[in-house]
Amino acid sequence: MSESVAGRGFPSVDASASATAAPTRPAPRRAAKAAASDGADVRSRILDTASRLFYERGVRAVGVDLVVLEAEVAKTSLYRYFPTKDDLIVAFLEREDVDFWATWDGVAQQFRDDPAGELDAHMGWIGERLARSNYRGCPQINVAAEFAEQDHPARLVSQRHMQALRQKLRAIAVRLGAADPDRLAAQLAVLVNGAFVSAGLLSPEEGTGVLRAALQAMLAGAQAKG
Repeated sequence: MSESVAGRGFPSVDASASATAAPTRPAPRRAAKAAASDGADVRSRILDTASRLFYERGVRAVGVDLVVLEAEVAKTSLYRYFPTKDDLIVAFLEREDVDFWATWDGVAQQFRDDPAGELDAHMGWIGERLARSNYRGCPQINVAAEFAEQDHPARLVSQRHMQALRQKLRAIAVRLGAADPDRLAAQLAVLVNGAFVSAGLLSPEEGTGVLRAALQAMLAGAQAKG
């Protein structure tokens, strides 16, 4: 540059001081961490929005354009984290799965030596869930019903969820000393899944009582046969 900074009317700056005062650039690791955090926020916002829409309206009724619009993100951002709509549906179901089992396992830990008490407690929180004003059924069951293809990724997530439920119920049946743990587990699974699709048949006040009464009758029947 032919004209000095001082020649333009600006005060002269000592070179050594300028070098010392030069702004430091963020460390690469810090910048990468910030970028990752921003990316996680975008992904979470997309998934939060899609989950709400899928649950309220059904997965087939919701297109990616609506998700993009309501999440206020670019479509390229959505496809960066979820290359296909099926990937987004699977992420929705997997997160619901984690939430469900976190609740289930939290209850189970309180009744390690009382399997009957554990089942009764499960009927309690399931009944409370049915009574929610915004309850629209079990996401796993709802989504599986929307896809006829047995090998659809969403159905596979749902199947794994149902298999896990059956296994956990069988473990409880074994702890109860049931003569036929597999049979009791199947009956309990029908009770739980039946509850999730029967919210419309029950008033908010009666769901928990109906479930607990059905459970007691089921356990009494299993004990009598044993």
